[in-house]
Amino acid sequence: MSSDLPVHRAWLPSGWCTARLRGDTGDFALEPLATPEPGATGILLPGLPNLHSHAFQRAMAGLAERGSAQRDNFWSWRETMYAFAARIDPDALHAIAAQLYVEMLEAGYTRVCEFHYLHHAPDGRPYADATAMAQALIAAAHETGIGLTLLPTLYLRGGFDDRPLAPRQQRFAHTVDGFLDLVAALRTQEQPGLNVGIALHSLRAVPADALRAVLASQLAATGPIHIHVAEQTAEVDDCLAATGQRPLAWLLDHAPVDARWCLVHATHMDADETARLARSGAVAGLCPTTEANLGDGLFPLVEYLVLGGRIGVGSDSQISVSPVEELRWLEYGQRLTRRARNLAASAAQPHSGARLFAAALEGGLAASGLEAIRPYAAGALVLDDAHPLLAARADDELLDSWIFAGNAPLVRAVWTQAGPVVSDGRHRQRERVATRYRATLRRLRAAD
Repeated sequence: MSSDLPVHRAWLPSGWCTARLRGDTGDFALEPLATPEPGATGILLPGLPNLHSHAFQRAMAGLAERGSAQRDNFWSWRETMYAFAARIDPDALHAIAAQLYVEMLEAGYTRVCEFHYLHHAPDGRPYADATAMAQALIAAAHETGIGLTLLPTLYLRGGFDDRPLAPRQQRFAHTVDGFLDLVAALRTQEQPGLNVGIALHSLRAVPADALRAVLASQLAATGPIHIHVAEQTAEVDDCLAATGQRPLAWLLDHAPVDARWCLVHATHMDADETARLARSGAVAGLCPTTEANLGDGLFPLVEYLVLGGRIGVGSDSQISVSPVEELRWLEYGQRLTRRARNLAASAAQPHSGARLFAAALEGGLAASGLEAIRPYAAGALVLDDAHPLLAARADDELLDSWIFAGNAPLVRAVWTQAGPVVSDGRHRQRERVATRYRATLRRLRAAD
C-alpha cells in the first residue's frame, strides 16, 4: 500500500480538492492537484481521534445486558464492570487493548485517548513495575500502530462524602505524589505517536485539595487534562449537597479550565453551565453510544453548538467501536427529543454529517494534545468511493452518507504515525491479535 497516493477527492477544512497524500510516518501532507491523476481513487479523510476510551471494557461489552430484579442503571452496571476489572492483569490488558485498537483503526479512529485507571494488581498492591498496566496499553498501541494519548488517572475517594475507596476500587488508588511520579515516569517514554496527559477521574473521586495539588504541579503545565463530569443526575445531586454547586459550575469556578481540557460527558448542565463551558474553550467529550447504553441522558448539543462550543467523540465503554455510530447517534438523540431533523446543521454548514465530522476532528485533535490546525495530525484514511453507498455523492454529501446511510464498512485504507496499518479494509495484524484475544477471554471467563 503506497504512502504516496493520488486520491479522487480529499477533505480539507477549507473545502474538497483532488490531491496526492504524501508521507508515511505521521507527517502527512496533502498536495492539491489541478486535475485527477490517472489511477486516482478513493475519498481521503483525516483520521478521527477517539477522545475517551477505557480499553479493558471492550472485553465485557454485551455482558451487562441481562435485567435484574432491581432497576438497572449506571450504578448497577458499574458493579458488573468492577467485577470484570478485577480479573484483568497486564497480559490480559495488552490482549484486549490490541484487539480494540485493531477494531478502532478499521473503523476510522487513528488515535485514542486512553483514560487509564487500572493501575495496580486486583488486590490493590502495586506491581513491581508501577507502570506495568500502562506499559500494556503502550505495547498494544505500538503493536497495532494507533496513536496513543495516555491519560493516567487520579482516583482517591469513593464519593463526595469522602468515604474511602471500597476494596474493589483499591487498584485505582494513588496518593497525589504517587500519581505524579507515575505521570513523570510515563512522560519519559513520549515519542511520535505517544504523548502523556493527565486525567482526574471525577469530582466525586478527587477532592478539591488534591485537584489543586495536581494542577499546581509542573507536570500539569503541558499536555491535555481530562475529567469525567456531570455524567449522572446522582452525581449532580451529591455535588450540590456537598458543595452547594452543580459539578460543571464548581469545576469552572475552581480550576483553570481552558482549551487544554476535555470534560467527558458533561451531560447534565443547566443553561449557565452550558454557556460557560462553551466560552471556556474546553472540549466536551461526548460518548453517545455509551451514554445511551448506560442510561445517562442527553447532552444539550444544539444550544452548545450555537454558543460555539467544541466537541469530540469517544467510544468509552466500547459498547460500539465506530466513529460513524457515535456521530450518528449524537444527531439522532437530538432528533428524537426535539422531533426535528438536521439539528447539528448551521447556516455556514448545512450538511449535518459534515459539520459533526469537522467538529469531532477539531475537538478530538485538541483533546489528544495535537495541533488542531493540522487536520491530518492523527493520521489519514481512505473511504471506498466504489461502494454503492457513496455512488453519485459529491463532497459533503460523502460525509453525510458515510455517517447516516448505513453500517457498511467503508474504510479501505488507514495510515498513522506507524505507516500503513489497514489495507483493503483489514488491519495487518488482525488474525494474530484476534487469536490471542479469544484465548484471553476464555481464560478470563473460565471462572464464570
